Amino acid sequence: MVDTFPKYTYTKSGTYYFSKTVPRDLTPHYTRSRIIICLKTKSAKQAELSSKSILSKLENYWLGLRLTRTDLPAQHLLRSDPSKASDAPTLKDALAIYLKIKAEGRSGYFVATAQRSIDYVVKCLGCRPIDQYTSADAAKYRDWLVEKGLVSSSVKRIFSSVKAIVNLAINELGVDSKNPFAGVYLASRGDAKKRKPLSSKSLKHLQSACIEADDDLRWLIALISDTGMRLAEAAGLHIDDLILGEVPYVYVRPHAWRSLKTASSERKIPLVGASLWAAKRIKSVSDSYCFPRYVDGVKCNSNSASAALNKWLKATTKQDVVMHGLRHTFRDRLREVEAPLDMIDQLGGWSLQSVGQGYGDGYSIEKLSRWMLKIVED
Repeated sequence: MVDTFPKYTYTKSGTYYFSKTVPRDLTPHYTRSRIIICLKTKSAKQAELSSKSILSKLENYWLGLRLTRTDLPAQHLLRSDPSKASDAPTLKDALAIYLKIKAEGRSGYFVATAQRSIDYVVKCLGCRPIDQYTSADAAKYRDWLVEKGLVSSSVKRIFSSVKAIVNLAINELGVDSKNPFAGVYLASRGDAKKRKPLSSKSLKHLQSACIEADDDLRWLIALISDTGMRLAEAAGLHIDDLILGEVPYVYVRPHAWRSLKTASSERKIPLVGASLWAAKRIKSVSDSYCFPRYVDGVKCNSNSASAALNKWLKATTKQDVVMHGLRHTFRDRLREVEAPLDMIDQLGGWSLQSVGQGYGDGYSIEKLSRWMLKIVED
């Protein structure tokens, strides 16, 4: 006779029942968190034997990494396909929701970045309902990105995009799930390649080369060199954005074919030096888009511009620099002439460092021009 109550059992109306909690890592495979089976006996001894038998089969099944379901107790409780049993949207559905809500008025680059980040997840982990990914999956995805050779800053940027997409779907649809991509440790490995600014001598050599070549690609480089504009901002300019009045300036503003990165990116930058030369050359030949080879009225293909210009830039300067390096150089030049910090941020369209900087209309174009002329003085 069994003196102790059989393990993993309880009685109801004298009949024994087997009861075992589903291991946490296996809960996606089950419709319930606990397995309960009627042992159809009121005998404690028989209940103990049946309980041990069921437990042994379950543990063998779990130990075998869920590869077989042959003669498995409580098989009727298993989901035939854990991913199909979820009511949550798939990762690609989440992307569609994100773009529908967020992409309006944004650049093609914004859409392409979101799509690329999700494509990476699907390639690494497959496309599942968003509540079927785990933190272990997210860690595997992180390691996969690193193995692809991406630097830490790129990995963080991709994770930021994926987190935002999943978060929006969770909040919009009321999905009862945490974001598995939110708690993953992302190390700063110090492997990012710092964009190098150009020296004063190299910049003057580059601008002279642009004037000598005197074509639309070199106009674009020259225009950026003394304004610090982002490449997409400059490539997407309309001829009406170049104002050659008493105080010449370029008006950086959003267009249907090219949005701006941030609200503070909309600004007016005085035209001086090589940028003023480039603006005059553009005005003399164009009556619509400043760089029609990159703008078709629907989108601005700044990525194509980047590839062509970076190649020429490196060959001309004999340095490992890219177009964005001109923007870094522009900020350094403003520092050298001791321009006020909030003026530097205004000219470059950089995010404001304090609430107070957002008050008022900022510096006048005349005041900006006086400081801008200092950076082109010998």
